[in-house]
Amino acid sequence: MEQVILVNEQDIELGVMEKMEAHKKALLHRAFSVFIFNNHHELLLQQRAISKYHSGGLWTNTCCSHPRPGEAVADAALRRLKEEMGFETALSKAFDFTYKAPFSNGLTEHEFDHVFVGTYMGAIEPNADEVENYAYYSLASIEEMLQKNPDDFTVWFHIAFPKVRDWYLKQQNN
Repeated sequence: MEQVILVNEQDIELGVMEKMEAHKKALLHRAFSVFIFNNHHELLLQQRAISKYHSGGLWTNTCCSHPRPGEAVADAALRRLKEEMGFETALSKAFDFTYKAPFSNGLTEHEFDHVFVGTYMGAIEPNADEVENYAYYSLASIEEMLQKNPDDFTVWFHIAFPKVRDWYLKQQNN
């Protein structure tokens, strides 16, 4: 039984709960999102597996999930990147944000989301249980796709992408 870490708005741990119960009750819990760029400044997106419990078939950031109780968020991000996309690379913490998004199936994502960024140019071997498809896109292409086909993307990607884009561009200019 997979559990999530319940937190308050300052990311202070309040306890643990079974993942689906936390999503049914819309309780704030700890999560992470990974954004991987290549050397051409393109972002690796994944299309979530159709069978996912919510947002199946939608495009989103490279990887996202929840740390396990007792697991450091950075360690969880590395673990899930390997489990979902089949590769490892160094990650840096960029920022965090909180969001709440209800879904038509009665579940709600209410997450304190830690955002990690990395660079990778090697082979990608996605887990078919997690990932339907994947592709690298330029930031401009992603902005255009979000405007033309917003329903093709996860709710959290709409929130996180502009923040990641701004963070990434600032890093490139330093």
